[in-house]
Amino acid sequence: MSVRELILDPASLDFNNVIADAAEIRKYNPQRFEMEQLTAIVYEDLSKHICAGYKDVTNNEFWVRGHMPNMPLMPGVVMLEAAAQMCSYFSQKYDLLGCEMVGFGGLEDVRFRDPVIPGDRLVLMCEMSKLRRGRIVVTKFQGFVGQSVVVEGILKGIPIPIEMVSSQLAAKQAK
Repeated sequence: MSVRELILDPASLDFNNVIADAAEIRKYNPQRFEMEQLTAIVYEDLSKHICAGYKDVTNNEFWVRGHMPNMPLMPGVVMLEAAAQMCSYFSQKYDLLGCEMVGFGGLEDVRFRDPVIPGDRLVLMCEMSKLRRGRIVVTKFQGFVGQSVVVEGILKGIPIPIEMVSSQLAAKQAK
């Protein structure tokens, strides 16, 4: 995927037009506390399966103290989690996958291009390119700081079998 193939021009987004704040995002995503990686959603286009939002990166992030000392860099895996949460939000809000919870199914062609540090706004956008209800959603994503692409790739989401996972957890806790 070339950085020239922008899903949306980040300059075209209206950050004052918040479609979903953290409380609204929580209605669709299960992550809580330090695992919540989205601040707001500012763009949705159901006909094109495109969504955009952002994460305001602060000095209070759980990783700042240790990644890296005196040079806090947002871990790539946390950038990927933020992108996955935005894709999950969009998929769950519009019941595109037809499941209770969406989980990571895979990543392809991921590139990290620039660092993200406290004080940055990581703007994320995704475009769903393949959807097989009940099976998989394939999504191209991009992350920006200002006009610079900092991360991009393809993310795959799959249904999480909540009942099976819950029964496995209960069985382990009973031991």
